[in-house]
Amino acid sequence: MTTGDLSTLLVWGAATAFTIALVAYSADLARIADRAQKRVPVAAGARAAGSRPATAVAGSEEQSAPGRSPRAEGIARSTTLLGLVLLFAGIVTRGIAAGRWPTANMYEFTIVGVLVAVAVLTVVQRRRVIAFVGVLVMGIAVLALVLALNAFFVQADQVQPALQSYWLVLHVGVAITATGIFTVAFAASVLQVLRSLREEQGAPVDAPAVTVGADAPRRSDGVRRAVGGPRFGWLEQVPGSRELEALSFRLNSVAFVLWTLTLIGGAIWAEDAWGRYWGWDPKEVGTFVAWVVYAAYLHARTTRGWSGRRAAYFVFVGYGVVLANFTVVNLVVTGKHSYSGV
Repeated sequence: MTTGDLSTLLVWGAATAFTIALVAYSADLARIADRAQKRVPVAAGARAAGSRPATAVAGSEEQSAPGRSPRAEGIARSTTLLGLVLLFAGIVTRGIAAGRWPTANMYEFTIVGVLVAVAVLTVVQRRRVIAFVGVLVMGIAVLALVLALNAFFVQADQVQPALQSYWLVLHVGVAITATGIFTVAFAASVLQVLRSLREEQGAPVDAPAVTVGADAPRRSDGVRRAVGGPRFGWLEQVPGSRELEALSFRLNSVAFVLWTLTLIGGAIWAEDAWGRYWGWDPKEVGTFVAWVVYAAYLHARTTRGWSGRRAAYFVFVGYGVVLANFTVVNLVVTGKHSYSGV
């Protein structure tokens, strides 16, 4: 067995471990949802009597973790850590097999990006496991590794002269780190939107006039009622929407700084390799568009007072642009970055 084959085997092992973690997080979330749905009549009765809901008792163990499965959480944590160790070993052996820093193509970008995203998830959940965020991030991680191994995989080898530069470590490494952090921030924003809708249950529907058609407000009202219903009772155990928004904002702020360095570093590398700082290459444009979206998000939230779901929608668009820049631009559009191959 060659070092390259060992690397591939280790990445497969990491994908398997992450899949087990995904199942464990899903089991934990399913148990929470089941217990929460059974508790709804009790909570409703408490509200009718003018008292606080049973799920909102301060300092209660049930309030902090109603219906959780300690075994599922333990399995999720341990297999996540195991997957991180296996993936890190796979990346190291990949670099040894190629004789260079392993971030030169889509396969390597993906596996290193997954490593960063799962590592950030582990840090975020070090004190409190949020099953939904674990499900979403681990789902993305497993899907990304399977795509990398089956669609993006190339044999470990040297790269073209244009990529034989320390900028391969700095520019691409920083971009991968930013993408991994953006992934966890995206998951937090998804949960923030759901939690915000849950918190508004029973409140008058005052959606802003951004919908089209006479029945659009009714559809929005229907979504709110669904999220406020018993099937989404598990949202009562997650942090509040403001706390989730603050988490997403902190992560996006760090990732934005790294993305800015990616943009600047790419321009410097382009001048060194091609004799110009900017040439409207598709990859350059995609990176800049993502930067503009996240810059607008930070600006709107910090100086214009935008918060809540309006701010979260910026995060969704920005993360979508980041993914499109990695997939569509690399696989469909031809440009100067195409020599990195799949």
